Amino acid sequence: MKLEKDQKKMVFGVTPFLLLLSLPFLCVGADFLWGNRITFHQWMQNFSGVRSAMKTVDDKEFINFHLVRLVRGEDRRKLDDTGFACHRAFHSVHCVSTKPVLIETGNMTVYVPSDDEWENETVVRPYPWQGYAVNEISPVRIIQYSNATAPPPCDFRHRVPAVVFSSGYIGNTYHEMSEIIIPLYITTRHFQTRVAFVVEDYKPSFVAKYNAILTRLTAHEVINPAANATAVHCFPASVVGLKYHGILKVNSTDIPGGYGMPEFKLFLREIFSLTYSHVSEISRPRLLLLSRTKSRKFLNEDEMITVMQEVGFEVVVVRGSKVASNLTRMARLVNSCSVIVGVHGAGLANDVFMAKGGVVVQVEPLGTEWISKVMFGDTARAMGLHHLRYKIEEEESSLVKLYGRNSSVVTDPGSVYRDGGYMTARAVFIDQQNVKINLARFRSTIVEALSIVSD
Repeated sequence: MKLEKDQKKMVFGVTPFLLLLSLPFLCVGADFLWGNRITFHQWMQNFSGVRSAMKTVDDKEFINFHLVRLVRGEDRRKLDDTGFACHRAFHSVHCVSTKPVLIETGNMTVYVPSDDEWENETVVRPYPWQGYAVNEISPVRIIQYSNATAPPPCDFRHRVPAVVFSSGYIGNTYHEMSEIIIPLYITTRHFQTRVAFVVEDYKPSFVAKYNAILTRLTAHEVINPAANATAVHCFPASVVGLKYHGILKVNSTDIPGGYGMPEFKLFLREIFSLTYSHVSEISRPRLLLLSRTKSRKFLNEDEMITVMQEVGFEVVVVRGSKVASNLTRMARLVNSCSVIVGVHGAGLANDVFMAKGGVVVQVEPLGTEWISKVMFGDTARAMGLHHLRYKIEEEESSLVKLYGRNSSVVTDPGSVYRDGGYMTARAVFIDQQNVKINLARFRSTIVEALSIVSD
């Protein structure tokens, strides 16, 4: 079926654009007719006003075009009809308004005008992953009000849409990257910095750590609702919550479309001025060892380092959070290494900075096989990296000494999940376990990693 564009409505035989362009000249003509003189400066002021009006129209079209990309199907039809819609997916929710909104920061209430005769209220906890700890996230109330309701007056007016999200889980690279930074990129990249961030559960350490990324996604100062609890901010539109594609995932076919993991990695490479795009560019085999100081420690780390050096790697050890908290330094360090070795944990999320073709060696403690695969195995391959599993044997786990060789914790880790649920299993396998690596088996894995990056 042939599609035809709607014809622009003609006014006095010209398009609206030409009519707008002619207004300054019409003003000049009117002044001459009445016998008044008009200066060039006055004429330019008239022309500037027209240009400003045209820019406002362009901005609104730009905003609406990109807002509607955040919903599909029935949600898109509802947004077109009412100016407001919420998209709900597995572990994810975000609400979009193409209508002007007011945000009362004292109680984080968003007021959206509605044509209905009655008020509707939607409560959103604006964190991308709506998982087991979502109740720790402060809620945002969205009130669709009728003409009979008078919302509070504006204290601050903004020319770009608000994007409201929570920085709830911080201090953990995995949660920060997978559940805030990547969803924020997915939700806002296509706006080309023409959005304003309103960060619920605002934490200065999060904003400071990720400032280089935030300032590439917005050209405006991040708004901390708690800093001015009595203020009312007005925006031409809003997004409450962020779109989540999955664990460390950017899916180019999902909402809003057009961006995948390669584009996200290029985005990071440009921000942090990363040197290497492929491991073949790294002149000598360099390995980054993620050393843990609390749970899931390597109990024979020095011997492991010796093995890695004997195989042929220059070994760089990152220990503690001091280096990891400096994101620019950490990104460049990771990018300079062709291999990362670490026990299952948040530090492996730094593989987003690795050059394509790099190798992630993930040591899997007892009871972590499935989450290790989902969180860092599948995602590493989606980033163009190789993933090598080092699945520990029972004798390599500290749980043998803690619970006994014949305990079901050791012989049947799945039973702990079945009987006690995830949080019980986490307390055992994530929080209590350390590993003592079998050096002979480990050497074989490291030799394989060297073979991959040297090929």
